[in-house]
Amino acid sequence: MFDLFLTAAYAPFTVAFFVMIGIGLIEAIGLGLGSLDLDGHVEIGHAEAPDVLGWLGFGRGLPILIWLTSLLGCFTIAGVALQQLAGPFHWGIAVAIALPVALVANAFAAGGLARVMPSYETTVIGVEDLLMQRGTVLEGTAGRGRPARAKVIDQHGQAHYVMVEPHDDHTTVAQGESALLVRRDGRTFYVVPDTDPTLRPI
Repeated sequence: MFDLFLTAAYAPFTVAFFVMIGIGLIEAIGLGLGSLDLDGHVEIGHAEAPDVLGWLGFGRGLPILIWLTSLLGCFTIAGVALQQLAGPFHWGIAVAIALPVALVANAFAAGGLARVMPSYETTVIGVEDLLMQRGTVLEGTAGRGRPARAKVIDQHGQAHYVMVEPHDDHTTVAQGESALLVRRDGRTFYVVPDTDPTLRPI
């Protein structure tokens, strides 16, 4: 029976199934982790979708990976059902029939997922927005020329992980200590130890 899914007629749906599993694993592993694009910006959640994409279920509060996983699942089910009940057709014909069916089915599936999942808000921040925020060194001791990994909570409560060095040559920031991000050079943020009570994040 499994050999059937390795034939050309079922190949697109078999591939879609394994891609769906892969994306699901990535989503599960990365659940709850913040992300930072040091060369651009951070985007969390979703943006408002155009009418057509909104009708297809995109932009209803679902992260794009979950929406895509749902679409791949609908495409796999529609394709296998088509080939089992009315086929087998040539894979190209089967894809042409299964894809619009999957898009319509996913519009309902995405709506259901959006109702049961926690809501997500659209938040876009630039890298510079992390300046004047506090970070906590996670491992090692940060010194000049010896950056250490730190965790920064932005103004929206999202966690980001950056490399930090002290702003002053003779200062260090040990593991577990917090510091204020005061400037950035490339991928490295420079910090002032959080020992001055007059220092406050913006």
